[in-house]
Amino acid sequence: MNLSRITRLLKLIGVLQAGRGHNASALAQSCGVSRRTIFRDLDALRRAGAPLQFDEVEQRYRIPDAYYLPPTSFTPEEGLALLVLCYELGNLGRLSFFQPARSAAIKLESNLPSALREYVRNVSGSLHIHLKQTAPLNESSDHYQQLLSAISRRRSVRIRYDGPTEGIISTKLSPYRVLFTRRSWYVIGRSSLHRSTRTFHVGRITHLELLDDTFRVPRNFSVERYFRNAWHMIPDRGRDRNVHVRFQKKVARNVAEVFWHKTQRCELQSDGTLDFRAKLTGLNEFSWWVLGYGDQAEVIEPEELRGLVAGHAAAMLKRYRSHRNGQSRSMRTRKRRKR
Repeated sequence: MNLSRITRLLKLIGVLQAGRGHNASALAQSCGVSRRTIFRDLDALRRAGAPLQFDEVEQRYRIPDAYYLPPTSFTPEEGLALLVLCYELGNLGRLSFFQPARSAAIKLESNLPSALREYVRNVSGSLHIHLKQTAPLNESSDHYQQLLSAISRRRSVRIRYDGPTEGIISTKLSPYRVLFTRRSWYVIGRSSLHRSTRTFHVGRITHLELLDDTFRVPRNFSVERYFRNAWHMIPDRGRDRNVHVRFQKKVARNVAEVFWHKTQRCELQSDGTLDFRAKLTGLNEFSWWVLGYGDQAEVIEPEELRGLVAGHAAAMLKRYRSHRNGQSRSMRTRKRRKR
């Protein structure tokens, strides 16, 4: 099948999905071909499994408008980007709830013109996206879909939630947004229990019930405004704080090459060290990131952040020393028993 006929068939599908249906003459005129050609094309669609319907009274052909997406002419770059993203994100559950993306990619690829399909196949095998480990949320698929439905219908939900600090709670939630960040999915919305906007991990929702109550998303709400300048997703109360961390030469370039935060400023020094500055809403999350660089990072300011990092480091050292001392006592006990 040549490219011109594929393009014509895609156009025909679009016409068949529009309105209440069309007779053969109207279809021929829309596609710029003869009635004989239209009948051949209609037969080709039937053989391909298209749900072609024919009204014998009105002599009209149609395809249900929800069956196919409207035909789109992709450039090679557009087709490649869509297919690689769909394959990679939907493969082996790399992004929870997006397994259907892989089957969508297969359908999309099969409907591309042959020349474009060959190009995409040749190149896509050389491209890979390596994602961080994600939380397995297979058992939460129903909750995820219910949240999307609630958001689209502006309906509140009641959830039972097993949180890491509060334990099991029940709250009425008006879901504003669903967010994927780093490793998992979260829902952001107003909680009746907390009387404020909160973030909930979808995987920790143990029960969800759709309510009849409706809600409105505040006009000025946005995910960016909600998180403010949080390092990741836990904005502490109070004013934003300026932070300054000095990284040693060994890791300086690795840190400088990454866009970690929207407010960051990086300045490489003549001795190879890096001065990293940012303006953050909260210090706790950031302190754990600094700790990840061990002795290669030193907090210059603020003093509160130096104290946080030093406290974490002291607790770590105490735990390791305690473990080592415990092992030593155990070894001495075993030696005495052998005697």
